[in-house]
Amino acid sequence: MTDPSWLLDAATFTGRHAVPLYFALLALVLGTAWLGSRWLLPDRGGPAAAPEPLAPAALLIRLAAGFLFIVGGAMLFAEIAEELHTERTLGLMDEAFITAMIDHVPDVVVHAFYLLTFLGNRDTLIAIAIVVTLGLLWRKRRGLALGWLLAMIGNALLNPTLKQVFERARPVHPTHWLTEEGFSFPSGHSSGTVVVLGMLAYLAVRLLPRRWHVPAWVAAAGLAFSVGASRVFLRVHFPSDVLAGFASGAAWLAVAIASVELARWSHRRRRAARSG
Repeated sequence: MTDPSWLLDAATFTGRHAVPLYFALLALVLGTAWLGSRWLLPDRGGPAAAPEPLAPAALLIRLAAGFLFIVGGAMLFAEIAEELHTERTLGLMDEAFITAMIDHVPDVVVHAFYLLTFLGNRDTLIAIAIVVTLGLLWRKRRGLALGWLLAMIGNALLNPTLKQVFERARPVHPTHWLTEEGFSFPSGHSSGTVVVLGMLAYLAVRLLPRRWHVPAWVAAAGLAFSVGASRVFLRVHFPSDVLAGFASGAAWLAVAIASVELARWSHRRRRAARSG
């Protein structure tokens, strides 16, 4: 077995520098989201209107990208789960990172993340889900409302199921401002915000003028990452919990968006066949 001491030293070092590490990773996430959305989304030129249904070739490209997200997210989640189940190294690294953070993160930063973490609370996500559903129904977008609801319900069932399967205990030294009960792996805040904010960005592409499409995806990625990071800074989740939550949430988000796009394409083909 490989000597894990250097990995534990690396985890301790990064824990002591958690704040600059967060900003560096946030910049990477925002940049990746900007580049990825510009590549995947339709041309932003032309009239300021929501895009028409994608042509088969364009749809295939986006479905392929979604498939890669599904496979990549599932593989990442499986790798983390396997490592936690068969080896102690990742768990020791998690513990070293959290312990090193305690005396190296200013209280003002922890308070800021305490406020931010409420965006991923269950009640907040439920309220967003209800408001968006009612708004879509009011605009007579029943197909989008159904896709939105299925995405929300699916993740709401998936994450608690995974928690019960792995039964991982939470960190033993949370902040004074927040304590959490229940199992730790994967992070529900992380997966929930990825799905909710990702679906909101998808709805922005479907319903808002083109100039809002890329900013919506960039904002969704940055907020989801920050909410996940808040769970580590508040010491109610280990870093691997959050990473696994991102992975499961991204995989389910890709499934949800691909399903809606396939249903949309199928409906368009049936309508064209009837009119032809």
